[in-house]
Amino acid sequence: MSKVVDLHQYFRKRMFFPSPHVPENDCACCLPVLGSQRLILRPFSLADAPDVQRLAGDRDLAAMTGLIPHPYEDGMAEAWIRSHSDSFERGKGLNYAVVLRDRQWLCGAIGFGINIANINAELGYWIGKPFWGQGYCTEAAQILLRYGFTSLKLHRIHASHFVKNPASGRVMQKIGMTYEGCLRQHVWKWGQFEDVEQYGILSSEWQSRRFGQK
Repeated sequence: MSKVVDLHQYFRKRMFFPSPHVPENDCACCLPVLGSQRLILRPFSLADAPDVQRLAGDRDLAAMTGLIPHPYEDGMAEAWIRSHSDSFERGKGLNYAVVLRDRQWLCGAIGFGINIANINAELGYWIGKPFWGQGYCTEAAQILLRYGFTSLKLHRIHASHFVKNPASGRVMQKIGMTYEGCLRQHVWKWGQFEDVEQYGILSSEWQSRRFGQK
């Protein structure tokens, strides 16, 4: 019970501590900025909308996700970014821009759909096609996994991918997730049903992996 309260209080309290990386009068929510050697994970701002539309508007990327529409029309990126603060404030989820540290280029997005009652979260992500094959998705997922288990005190994090997108499955494997099964013909996408593979990891498993235990 205490974990549920802690997670809920975390989301409520975060709204009163604006990040210094968020411009005033912007709609980005007040998330802490995270990072690694190559990447920065920061809140989105409306200034990111053109890059979001350009990257998410690629049909090959949209085909591999369940939620990105195609065509990605004008105004969609702004509406999506504006939704982040409300989702965060209600404890429903959080969204990060994935940015290359050296060039400050936006290359994708990553986030959690939060289930406070069950102390778990669904990990979701996309990386723009020009940045595929460079390990950015795995690196960003490792950063957010650590944040989820150490700061949010989640008990479990899970993720899923279309069977036709094995590269996403390899990301889940590399961050230590366990294959949990296939949901056959689970998603209706562009006129056909798609099989979805499920992965998950528990906090205890992540801790063991972190400290090199078997």
